[in-house]
Amino acid sequence: MEYVIGVDLGTSGTKTVLFDTAGTVIASKTIEYPLYQPQNGWAEQDAADWWHAAAEGMRAVVEKSGVNKSDIKGIGISGQMHGLVMLDKAGNVLRRSIIWCDQRTGAECDEISAKVGKERLIEITANPALTGFTASKILWVRNHEPEIYEKCAHILLPKDYVRYMLTGEFATEVSDASGMQLLDVPKRKWSAEVLEKLGIDSALLAKVYESPEITGKVSARAAEKCGVKEGTAVVGGAGDNAAAAVGTGTVVDGRAFTTLGTSGVVFAHTSKLSIDPKGRVHTFCCAVPNAWHVMGVTQAAGLSLKWFRDNFCADEMTAARGMGVDPYYLMDKQAERIPIGADRLLYLPYLMGERTPHLDPDCRGAFIGLSAMHTRQHLLRAVMEGVVYSQRDSVEVLRAMGVKIGDMLACGGGGTSPLWRQMLADVYGCPVKTVKSKEGPALGAAILAAVGTGVYNSVEEACNAVIKVNEPQNPIAANSSEYEKFYAVYRSLYGALKENYKALSAIK
Repeated sequence: MEYVIGVDLGTSGTKTVLFDTAGTVIASKTIEYPLYQPQNGWAEQDAADWWHAAAEGMRAVVEKSGVNKSDIKGIGISGQMHGLVMLDKAGNVLRRSIIWCDQRTGAECDEISAKVGKERLIEITANPALTGFTASKILWVRNHEPEIYEKCAHILLPKDYVRYMLTGEFATEVSDASGMQLLDVPKRKWSAEVLEKLGIDSALLAKVYESPEITGKVSARAAEKCGVKEGTAVVGGAGDNAAAAVGTGTVVDGRAFTTLGTSGVVFAHTSKLSIDPKGRVHTFCCAVPNAWHVMGVTQAAGLSLKWFRDNFCADEMTAARGMGVDPYYLMDKQAERIPIGADRLLYLPYLMGERTPHLDPDCRGAFIGLSAMHTRQHLLRAVMEGVVYSQRDSVEVLRAMGVKIGDMLACGGGGTSPLWRQMLADVYGCPVKTVKSKEGPALGAAILAAVGTGVYNSVEEACNAVIKVNEPQNPIAANSSEYEKFYAVYRSLYGALKENYKALSAIK
């Protein structure tokens, strides 16, 4: 039997899964690591943590499964997008990675827009200048840490740093590179025009591949550390959302998914390039060669619930350890006791600023309508509902663009919650399905490895063979009607608070 490995480098941890080529999980290992926030709105991680988690994860799944290393055909890597990894000439990391949810680069975004031109930037990179993207992070380091920028010889994305440690190759692929704001998204290659206008040397950037292409082979040193065979193929892989698309079969027109991970994503596949001139949603190259995807991104979906868990759910966490269950399962049961609308309590999930649809690094989270009658369970329900409303914002933008959504899937950690899925179905007004596999981006990365090593001829063929879906959760008309009242109020709140957010941000 033949096998493939999918490595999913997330924000809270890296999940490594060994699959057979039919997509069956053979062994899995997740290793967590910290997030550093040295200032309000900043977010950094240590690249060494990613590599150790990936290496230890691969060794663990191989040893646990007992499979013959020679039967592992290839490795695919997915990961959090946009993070800036800077290496010197010797390949040493120069500073902690500034990751996707960091909001420090507002001035650099203005600099990019001024140098490239707002409209021209969208024409080339398919997106406006955003604080989350990599280009503004590069300029921030150049502007604020010039001594580090001078030493920089290589710029990589998070998953591509793991690739470098595995293979010694400086490589990336089109889906992740699309989020750097340096790629010509229609042409699927680095933009000489953007690089020239921003004064960034193209030699700093990695070679760009399509997602299923082989980008390198595991080195002897990495093979010993990771417990895999030297020479094992490593394919391009994909950014987390593009990999999740493959892992859910969202690889043809008409299909979409919602991810409730650390961030929240509504993602739709398109074989035709479609760019929103207002920049409310993002267009990237997808993991299927010669196709793209359009997606809305909210900064703090699962992060909102994790924040609530870590600060207010110590009892559930203790009880869950004793019962051998996930704390989120107990939190679901608590939230189910509270009615739709949480007795007129709303939550705005802007813990890390917001992307879709507001593009505002200064906005922050808020509870609106808090009363003396509200309990901790009300706040919990409001957090879950507020996250769903933020996803509905993305759906509304896609619908306004004419993007057809016939099939909606749910994935990510939040997608495993029946309560959250029912909320999605009710608020979207359409059925929501899940795939039978719970592995999402890890499965997508593994499928790409199977395609790249010749097990399947195409991504579409592989998904047809591997992906199976469960019965949908259908919207409940009475629930949808009730949610609509609260969503209307939710949509009005950002506009009412926008100037207050700016004033608050200006206070030093």
